[in-house]
Amino acid sequence: MSIIVNVDVMLARRKMSSGELAEKVGIAPANLSILKTGKAKAIRFTTLSAICKALNCQPGDLLEYSSDDGD
Repeated sequence: MSIIVNVDVMLARRKMSSGELAEKVGIAPANLSILKTGKAKAIRFTTLSAICKALNCQPGDLLEYSSDDGD
């Protein structure tokens, strides 16, 4: 089971750069990169909320569940 992070998809749809999003959300660009690449182990709800607000989207637009066993 894995969670797929689609921040890069939403950034492209909103025509926004990673640096701009990091600035709006108030997180380091390196931390946003960790989230975008799927290497993050967790995300705070406050950070998720700030990203949703900046990108004008819902959490489900950013996070997707995928089972690894092909179900």
